Parts: sequence; structure tokens; C-alpha cells
Amino acid sequence: MRHRYSILFFPLHVIIDFLSLNASFVGAYWLKFQALEPVSEAPYATLWWLFNIIWLVEILILKPYIYPRQLFKSGHLIKQLFLLVFIHIAIIAVYWVIIQGYYYSREHLFITYALFLSVGIIFRIGGVVFLKAYRARGYNNRRYIIVGYGKLANTIRAFYDAHPEMGFHFCGYFDEPTTENAGLLKGGYESLLEYIGNNRIDCVYCCMPYMDNQRLKYAVDNAEVADYQVKILVDFRGFLARGTSVEYHDFLPVLNLSSQMLADLQVDVLKRSFDILFSVAALGLGMPLFVIIAILTKATSAGPIFYAQERIGREGKPFKIYKFRSMYVDSEKSGPVLSGGLLDSRITPWGRFMRQTRLDEIPQFYNVLIGDMSVVGPRPERQHFIDQIVEIAPEYRSLLKVKPGITSIGQIKYGYAASIEEMVQRLRYDLLYPKRRSFLFDMWIIAQTLRVMAQGRGK
Repeated sequence: MRHRYSILFFPLHVIIDFLSLNASFVGAYWLKFQALEPVSEAPYATLWWLFNIIWLVEILILKPYIYPRQLFKSGHLIKQLFLLVFIHIAIIAVYWVIIQGYYYSREHLFITYALFLSVGIIFRIGGVVFLKAYRARGYNNRRYIIVGYGKLANTIRAFYDAHPEMGFHFCGYFDEPTTENAGLLKGGYESLLEYIGNNRIDCVYCCMPYMDNQRLKYAVDNAEVADYQVKILVDFRGFLARGTSVEYHDFLPVLNLSSQMLADLQVDVLKRSFDILFSVAALGLGMPLFVIIAILTKATSAGPIFYAQERIGREGKPFKIYKFRSMYVDSEKSGPVLSGGLLDSRITPWGRFMRQTRLDEIPQFYNVLIGDMSVVGPRPERQHFIDQIVEIAPEYRSLLKVKPGITSIGQIKYGYAASIEEMVQRLRYDLLYPKRRSFLFDMWIIAQTLRVMAQGRGK
């Protein structure tokens, strides 16, 4: 028998949980009534039997004690225990209502479940600690080999080497000999099955980048006869997105790597709903302030109150962005020029204050309301500057997949950019947003923006 101890884990786990459940039931009865004899008599004897039957049915249906070694962690086991106990409580509650068993003590039931959970948690944590230490010392190990040598093969080996508590013992690489793997292989494909049989290998990791389908099929077809598991490693690092999913075309599985994050319900509905509500509130409640800003803008320098400029939005679509005018008229008559910061001579004295407090951005709530922008999102740029940014940082294109915003991480951490290099530096912050965006993250960015506005630290 290859793993003479592993087969004991399942019955041992079942027995200990049943002992814990029954001991908790009886112990709770004694704590409540200070007696033990009546617990074996009706009506508590019926409830006692029902406790065990429900737990047995849960085990048979949910199979909670069957899990791979990678999931043998106290957190996972405790969550599983809570789920089982919750289902158990729900069924007992239904039984209580059906039979109108108001003669049962609710306090007894509460103590029973509290004791059972406590014992179950202690047993699971203790079991995990003991078994990890036991495996780290070289006992109860799984022997594995890796077929196909390369970086991915080294990665999986390094993982198990770094986690000896998982109990995986490396027994060698197998591949066609090359100058790169010379001296590192246990053998080639022709000696694979013989080595597996002679060394009692439990698991064969097949690295797809380095082996063809015919050799993979050979390893899979012989797995049952030689009694080993086959696990396939495919290198998706670097382009797997949160929205990755598997689609089935009849019997053929297709891995969809397109990020669904950018088009899910939260982004398309909840975020848009928040943008509309926030914009309506900002424009409505802030109207007296807007009137004052408009009067001061008009009074402090000649020209219009508002300034409109073409920017590039989601999917590269141009739109007109609106601001309170902070520069003198015709400041860009010779062509697009980046702001030189608060010391830029083209900025009016009042405009300098508006930029420090971000008040010049307020009219963009109208852009949010009509759908050109969002409250939170990467700052939109002009095509003239986008072309220059992409030459230095091609990853900027990923920001065009999301709707631009009034405020962003880059706007908080960096502020206005006075050169293409500074725009690229600000970009490093904004690139974090598409990967991390959520409602709470948006709220954090808005709160940080309000703090910048209150402190007048806008750059």
C-alpha cells in the first residue's frame, strides 16, 4: 500500500467529529440540567439521534473531508466546519418548527453548537499544525516528477521546495536532452514509465510549453495502470485577468482571457448609477458656490467663464471637457502646450487658486452626467500628448479601456503634469486603477481628493 497512513485521515476525521458532536450534546445537557440520565430518554433521545443522522447525511452529500493537500489549511477547514454547522442548525430549526418542539431548551442547543464549534476548531488547527510538521520532516510525502524542463518547471519545484509542510518530494525532471538541460534530467520520455513504476511516483506534472499533445496523451493513458496522477501546467502568468472564465463549445473547453471586469454589472450599472447620483448632488448642492466662482472668474480676467477642450475618452472616443477658465485667453494660440505648474505665467492669479483647490474641475460633473466621464477614473488627455506618451509607455493604451474621471490616483499623488516625462510618471499611479477599482476604492479616492482640496495642496 503506497500511502498506508493517508487512508486513515478520512475515517479519523469522521470519527473525531462524531465523537465531538455527541460529547457536545451530552455535555451541554449536563451543563444546562446538571444531570445525564434523562438525555437518553424522550424527547431528547430523538433529538440526539437526529443530530447524528443530519451530520451523517451532510458527510455523504457534501463530502467535506475530501480535499487536496493545497487546501489543507486551518482557514479552509474552519470555513468548511462553519458551513456544515450552519446547515445543521437550519435543518434542526425546521424540525423544531414542524414538530413545535418548544419543550427543547434553546440554551441547551446553543451550548451544544458552541462546544462543537470550539472542539472542531481546536481539532482542525491542531491537526493542521501536527500534519504540516510531520510532513516537513519527510513523512507522509507524495513523490512527484516534472515532464518538460523550463522556467515553469523550475517554478513548480521552487514552490514545493519552499513549502515542505505540503509533503511533496521532488524526484526528477524528464525531457528530451538538450544543451540547456544537460545533467539536470533523470531521463527522457522513453524511460518515463519505467522510472514511475520503479520509484513509486505519485504525481506527474506535465509542462505544456515544453511538450506536445502526443506525449501528454501518452502520460495520461498510462496513469491508471501505473497508479499516478497527471497534472498539467500551463503558463498564463502575466495575462490572466480577474474576469477569466471557461466556455464550453460542446465538449471543447475554451479559456476566455478577455477581462470581464471592464464590462461587468458593477462597472456598467452600479458605477454609472453612483456617477449620476453624485453629479446631480454636486451640481445641485454646489450651485451657490458655482455662481461665486463664475463671478470671480469673469471679474479677475477678460474672457469666458468656462473653457472647453477636446480630450480622448473611453475606447479612444473624443469629447469636450469643461472647466472654469484658469488661464488667460489665447494661451495656446501657437499649439498645445503643457502647463508649467502653478508658476506658469499663463495662469491667472484666481486660476492658480482654483487649481490648488481643484475648483476649476467642478464643471466636469456635467461631463459625468452626460456620460463622457466618471467621478473616479484616469485623467483624460489630448490626442497630441497621448501619441507622445504611448511612444514612451505603450501600456497607456490600457487606460483607454475605462472611462476617464474627474479625479484619479495620479491626480492625488502627482497632480498636473508639466512635461511628457511627468505625465508618464503620473501614469504609473493611474495604471493601478483598472486592476483595483471597486466601490470602496472609489470612495477612498474621493475622500483623498476632498482632503487635497481642503488643504489646497493641488499641484
